[in-house]
Amino acid sequence: MRNHQSARSAPRHEGLTRREFVVTSLATGFAAAVLPVAAQTMVTTDTNGLEAGAVKVPVGGEGMPAYRAMPKTGRNFPVVLVVQEIFGVHEHIKDVCRRLAKLGYFAVAPDLYARQGDVSRMSDIQEIVTTVVAKVPDAQVMTDLDATVAWAATAGGNTAKLGITGFCWGGRIVWLYAAHSSALKAGVAWYGRLTNPTDPLHPKHPLDIAGELKAPVLGLYGGADTGISKESIEQMRAALKAAHSQSEIVVYPGAPHGFFADYRESYRADAAADGWRRLQEWFKRFGVA
Repeated sequence: MRNHQSARSAPRHEGLTRREFVVTSLATGFAAAVLPVAAQTMVTTDTNGLEAGAVKVPVGGEGMPAYRAMPKTGRNFPVVLVVQEIFGVHEHIKDVCRRLAKLGYFAVAPDLYARQGDVSRMSDIQEIVTTVVAKVPDAQVMTDLDATVAWAATAGGNTAKLGITGFCWGGRIVWLYAAHSSALKAGVAWYGRLTNPTDPLHPKHPLDIAGELKAPVLGLYGGADTGISKESIEQMRAALKAAHSQSEIVVYPGAPHGFFADYRESYRADAAADGWRRLQEWFKRFGVA
């Protein structure tokens, strides 16, 4: 369960006005908005051979909650940032970190909503969007991810081999971070929205920065995703081609949004397994291994 603390004066970090984190620890289990989970298909990865659990990432004088998993023995593991779904860093995102750790990665999922609110106990998606997600600035997310990378370099990770993967809300962030970070080697974006109306906190979307990517991104999308149009996918492909980018987009016919989320009815085992295979190959191809 998460605890709350009173807000104090907002510290400054890399030019952004910041308020104290309202969340002091990660949620336990699954977010309320995704209950009940489909336990018959859910993948559960144990911690045998791993060092895994909650950590705090220093950001602007505060501690941002995060979940980290890495092999228990060895050092200098390639670092993979794992960016949450719209539902936050709940059990599925933690499990993804453990899956990556089993492959030899230092995987870390920072709670990127931690200043704006606690979504773990919200059961209504619209409430999550309007009261928390819509208030999370892209600029804040970029610098929080930078801070996570800096912390990982001091905690057993090799940030010279830096990758990122994210799902849904986090899939969009993968594209943006690939345009932001010169340290990133590769990214894998799972069904992240490519375009949307802009606002002051979200001034650009992936389609707007397709020509600015500093690292190649593999986009994994569902052909039956009702929230991401086929037109926007084709527009993104065309923009990447025009930019001579090494980035690629794979579309799984018939797969809905959230096809990797094995705890939900949207899960599609074949597409999820193929996407996971492609993620591993993509990271190895571009030096995140």
